[in-house]
Amino acid sequence: MANLKISELPQATAIQGNEEIVIVQGEITKRTTVNTTTNYIVPTSLTVSAGQTVNLSDVAYQNVDMIRLHWSGSNGSMTLNLPDATQNLNRVLRFISNGGFQTATRVELTPILSQTLDGSINSYTINKVYEGIQIWSDGTEWFIIQKKA
Repeated sequence: MANLKISELPQATAIQGNEEIVIVQGEITKRTTVNTTTNYIVPTSLTVSAGQTVNLSDVAYQNVDMIRLHWSGSNGSMTLNLPDATQNLNRVLRFISNGGFQTATRVELTPILSQTLDGSINSYTINKVYEGIQIWSDGTEWFIIQKKA
């Protein structure tokens, strides 16, 4: 079939999950199935408090895509600087607050380097219990693609 045009190939059928996927790594051939392939999310927990600034461009967060925020201490605001959108093409970040949040405890998700979040240079505030937000970078700016409040 390697010499057929795409239009000449048999009609595709739905994946059942037991089809084999073959990968060659180094000189070793490995195989798996669609059923054994998992959605892989790299989570981390971040304890935050008033007056604190955390830069998500730091190496500790370079592979993280889910951040659970735990508020600690007295009321106030803290700044969570988003990573550089130009260095994070197609990256998705998710944030969720724990049960320790309230109106007077605020995490400010802040774009850097004159970049924007949903077209604005202003920060997005997380200040509710179990509030969540998901953002995506197009390589220029960040977009809010989902919110939960």
